[in-house]
Amino acid sequence: MLYGTAAASAALLLTTLLTAALRPLALGRRRRRGVALRGAPRVGGLALLTVTGAVAAAGALTGTVPLDPATTALLTGATVVGLLGLADGLRPGGLDARVRIAAEAAAATVVVHLAGLGLLTGALAVLWIVFVTHAFRQLDTSEGVMGTVGVVTALGLCVCAGAEGLGALAVLLALLAAALTGHLMHAWHPARARAGGCGALYTGFLVAGAALLVNAEHTAPEPAASMFALTALPAADAVLALVTRRRARRPAHLAHRLRRLGLTAPGAAVALGVATALTTVVGVLLHRGALGPEAVWWPAAALALAVLLALRDTKASEAVRTEGVRT
Repeated sequence: MLYGTAAASAALLLTTLLTAALRPLALGRRRRRGVALRGAPRVGGLALLTVTGAVAAAGALTGTVPLDPATTALLTGATVVGLLGLADGLRPGGLDARVRIAAEAAAATVVVHLAGLGLLTGALAVLWIVFVTHAFRQLDTSEGVMGTVGVVTALGLCVCAGAEGLGALAVLLALLAAALTGHLMHAWHPARARAGGCGALYTGFLVAGAALLVNAEHTAPEPAASMFALTALPAADAVLALVTRRRARRPAHLAHRLRRLGLTAPGAAVALGVATALTTVVGVLLHRGALGPEAVWWPAAALALAVLLALRDTKASEAVRTEGVRT
């Protein structure tokens, strides 16, 4: 308990300090390349990845919190995925999407294999991990949203891991939540640094993999219901972005819809954080058996309604824009 508190405090402080140190370096790189200084530099993800991994490794090397094979695979896979996100952001034109997805699927396959799932269930789990990983990347389009949703989800999963006796995984999730809190010190409006693809993909992979591991020993359908509830908001946002991209050729997100309703950037982040807290509580209760799997339909219906209303708002906005062009 004492080590966990100290490690989480260290992760929060070190992430805050490292992000502050990386920010001027990123701005200097922009100036040397002649790139406009608009927008916060996306260096928070590198700090998040470095600090979480370093503190977890320190606990393992000292023997305080040894990492079991599944947690080690999860942390290693998340690090690889996060570094690919960093390379994608640094390279002009980005990496080939097929390369990134293949690497994410390979890392997810290792985690799924160590979870002991069968062939068909394992294949679906790999697809689900990749989907949630990219859903978190979509959340980083609005200040503070990815970090807020990540903190709440990681804390909920930490409770589940602790209840399952997965001490190493619980500590890793606590470190992630603390590091994300440190990141939010810079990512909150007005943002001085953003997580970028590195931090968002890293967080998404860790969250998705952890949700799988804490439910791996449970019998269906409770695990699927719990995993859905724990990641329902990022999934709903990703669906909204996908549909609006196809309809209007540019993605819309739940945070953007909330801003159109009059909320500020911090207000949208808080609203989505509260919604995540509600779905996460349902996910934790499903995991503990306090609720039956049918309870998942309540958050599913609420988020489906939010997506439908957002789609209607997008369609109305496009109609007004088109009418204005014709006029």
